[in-house]
Amino acid sequence: MFSATKTSELLKSGSITSVQLVSTYVDRIKQYDSQLNAVVVRDFDRAFEQAQRSDERRASNLELSPLDGLPITVKESLDVEGLPTTWGNLAAKANVPAVDAEVVRRLKELGCVVLGKTNVPLNVSDFQTYNEVYGTTNNPWDTSRTPGGSSGGSAVAVAAGLTGMGFGTDLGGSVRTPAHFCGVYAHKPTWGVIPFRSQTSPGAPNVAQELDMAVVGPVARSAEDLALAVNCLAGADKFESPAWQLSMPAPNATSLKSMRVALWPECDLAPVDKEISERIRSLAGLLKAAGAKVSITQRPAIDLELHRETYRNLVMAITADPSTAISHPEWLMWHVRRGQIRQQWAEFFTDWDVLIAPVSSTMAFPHDQSEDLMTRTLMVNGTKRGYWEHVFWASLATLSYLPATTFPSGVSAGGLPMGLQVIGAEYGDFTTIEFARLITEQIGGYVPPPNFGVET
Repeated sequence: MFSATKTSELLKSGSITSVQLVSTYVDRIKQYDSQLNAVVVRDFDRAFEQAQRSDERRASNLELSPLDGLPITVKESLDVEGLPTTWGNLAAKANVPAVDAEVVRRLKELGCVVLGKTNVPLNVSDFQTYNEVYGTTNNPWDTSRTPGGSSGGSAVAVAAGLTGMGFGTDLGGSVRTPAHFCGVYAHKPTWGVIPFRSQTSPGAPNVAQELDMAVVGPVARSAEDLALAVNCLAGADKFESPAWQLSMPAPNATSLKSMRVALWPECDLAPVDKEISERIRSLAGLLKAAGAKVSITQRPAIDLELHRETYRNLVMAITADPSTAISHPEWLMWHVRRGQIRQQWAEFFTDWDVLIAPVSSTMAFPHDQSEDLMTRTLMVNGTKRGYWEHVFWASLATLSYLPATTFPSGVSAGGLPMGLQVIGAEYGDFTTIEFARLITEQIGGYVPPPNFGVET
């Protein structure tokens, strides 16, 4: 399957039509998704109608967005008018929103063709993807393993060639971890760059507020696709747009030789599989050979225990039951501490363009649907570690609103994809994406999973 960027070029040249693309993806979903269970809400009839209208616009020589006619999927938790939004909760099976989430509205305005919605864990709150409404989503590299969560269905659909691009959300690594586990690219944008209104719990009023730290981001088969999506979607929300305009900085550098790269291969707070840490270390030599300024010891001057505690409390303010959530004065206290950490990151990025770090402590792990999430464990280097411990790596970018791009770095000795994340300064989205593009030229990028008939 082509990248979204290549597909856009083919559409523009007239080499293929949107209707033909939809037909291809629908056929692939019907052929392969029974093994994967990624595209769990399907909207094929309306997709063909949207594709037909896109082809008519192109035939009329109208000025179109680069995404016009591209078949996409969106995460089940994002409202699409006329399709169910359940968050995997049986009690919400009858919830069918009457309006689109803001990002879905923008995607449709850009001419994207919505094939359907991809699977999530219950209440979008797990590093795996299964629920009682839609069942279990499997990793295309090994169906006995999880694709990650909570945007697991998004990454599987992209990896297995069931969609042109996927869109998920990220608060605790929810686009980055599945991309790492499934061997694709994903981008967690700077908070607020892509408006993220309307992911409300099923049946709740459609609110106009951004959710603290949470973002919506693309999952794709190339770094160029991520840049394309951010270019098209970024911009002020409707409340800011009368006065504010977003002007994203260009990449700090357009060659590895000009990049200043720090690498963070491991941390005692969240031990990492040796293959992952060694992969990061190996990049140091490659980058030095390319002429980059490289350090494997430089870090932002943050108290890591305070960072972890601040993130935990601010996330709990979003996700916890009201009876156990922190009070508003407590939230303000932690918000001030977040501001101090944010400043320390800003100071770090005056000397360094990007920081490479693990996405997670492990590669994709076997399905574990034991009931108590708090007592689950993960095996890291032969030792049991707490199930939630590895979110430390995702929190590095999330807490301080930083952009982070996940890119494939190859396959492990056990045959599983191994992604890494590159973190940048606030609004440095195109710098992290550009680094992912440049490093791909050196180490390779997306590799199709075996057995699903994907060609590149």
